[in-house]
Amino acid sequence: MSEILDKPEVARIYIDARGPRFGAVITTTVLAIALVTMNEWVLLVQALVFAIGAIRGPQFTPYGLIFKKFIKPRLSKEAPTEDVRPPKFAQSVGLIFALVGLVGAFSGANVVFTVAVGFALGAAFLNAAFNYCLGCEMYLLGLRLTSK
Repeated sequence: MSEILDKPEVARIYIDARGPRFGAVITTTVLAIALVTMNEWVLLVQALVFAIGAIRGPQFTPYGLIFKKFIKPRLSKEAPTEDVRPPKFAQSVGLIFALVGLVGAFSGANVVFTVAVGFALGAAFLNAAFNYCLGCEMYLLGLRLTSK
């Protein structure tokens, strides 16, 4: 992965790789609540979190700040790091699914809401349970395809 992301002309920001996974646990919970209750307002809150993560980075979301303040100090000091660009892209993908779900909810298309939230929930669960970031992998695949 690092050979794809290493470009000397791009300033890199690295984050604790455990933070986005912690955020994915909370995201999974929030999206599950939105899906089970069919509550568009819960999804709107998650969309705002996705927007912060997509624009500023996952380390600036409320979940990232909780991780930094309360969780990280209790973990070992040896922290694996990762480039922030793939998780930011993953947050963008989550935002798109949340926005599609909101459009579905507010227009009365409950199937659109359910499918969009279900896809976002599946991706968040993969990251939370298996440390497999689907959005990050999409980002890397895009880099591989465009670098040839």
